[in-house]
Amino acid sequence: MHSSRARIAGLAAVLTVGTSFAAACGSAPTTGAQAGASSANAAATATSAADLGGLDKLVEAAKKEGQLNVIALPPDWANYGEIIKAFGDKYGIKVNSENPDGSSADEINAVKTRKGQDRAPDVLDLGTAFALSGTKEGLFAPYKVQTFDKIPEGQKDAAGNWFNDYGGYVSIGCDAKRIKTCPQTFADLLKPEYKGKVALNGNPTKAGSAFAGVYAAALANGGSFDDIQPGLDFFKKLKEAGNYNPVESTPATVQNGETPISIDWDYLNAGYTDQFTAKGVDWKVTIPTDGKYANFYAQAINKWAPHPAAARLWQEFLYSPEGQNLFLKGYARAVLLPAMQADGTADAALVEKLPKVEGTPQFPTDEQVTKAKEVLASGWGAAVSG
Repeated sequence: MHSSRARIAGLAAVLTVGTSFAAACGSAPTTGAQAGASSANAAATATSAADLGGLDKLVEAAKKEGQLNVIALPPDWANYGEIIKAFGDKYGIKVNSENPDGSSADEINAVKTRKGQDRAPDVLDLGTAFALSGTKEGLFAPYKVQTFDKIPEGQKDAAGNWFNDYGGYVSIGCDAKRIKTCPQTFADLLKPEYKGKVALNGNPTKAGSAFAGVYAAALANGGSFDDIQPGLDFFKKLKEAGNYNPVESTPATVQNGETPISIDWDYLNAGYTDQFTAKGVDWKVTIPTDGKYANFYAQAINKWAPHPAAARLWQEFLYSPEGQNLFLKGYARAVLLPAMQADGTADAALVEKLPKVEGTPQFPTDEQVTKAKEVLASGWGAAVSG
């Protein structure tokens, strides 16, 4: 698969050179529309900024497009609100942000159903399972940002179809004003005092954070990366005990008391602490010791992106020190953090504010994630229904 892409990219390069040579030899002049189309085609097949003549040329092409379509990026998720504004301000590109509370499944569906439309998403921010399935379906355009080699092995697709951007640990958030004693572990969540109070951030068959919550529960109950079933069994017990709350946890449901305990990424729960303090919510965040699960979200470019240059520039921005530090500002663990700490570009004050956790995170393989997704798809409804 990788060699085929290399051949196609090579052929595109040959065709580009051939076209330039013909023009130099006195062929008919190119119209403005043809030049624009040619530029768009070049961006759509570019697998690196170098393919377009360097980062400055990519910036130039992206500014000509003038717009970028993003999807499923809540402004309070990993600091995306500030990231979107910073990108737009820096390059003078209008960012159209659609369905901010959408799931990874919604993103994939938008790619499929809007192929060829101007309102199709240019870029995607996906849970691992969806990055893998989308690659298998051929939905993404391979691209390698300038810092691609600094992304750790196992955190990127070798061909550049997807690459991790930020991540964190599954955590338990708790409103200490409504809950007398906040839970510290998954085992605690089964206690009768938490009846109707334990929620996830979405449906685990569709949302990456909820998927991770079930995986973490599996690790806390004798499961493994190869076996997510104990996680489903745990939520079935939680449901039978009356503790599971099917309401999707959001900042709004926490503030109004609907979901006083939320299983979610630590960067989201930690970020909520800042905004809740002013609203009278005493939000406590714990990384459960019995179910320590870490994972990252991945970036991908829609193969049929209506703004292919802006899509690629967005990735370059996210994987620059500026973009990565903005993720850190949102309490997310930036994928380039190890390299940035080594070269001194990481903001030390932001790193210090990250939720504390001991040990080195381990990650499931692509095959393990795919298998877990299949088990969840077939068993989740039965586990929590009724």
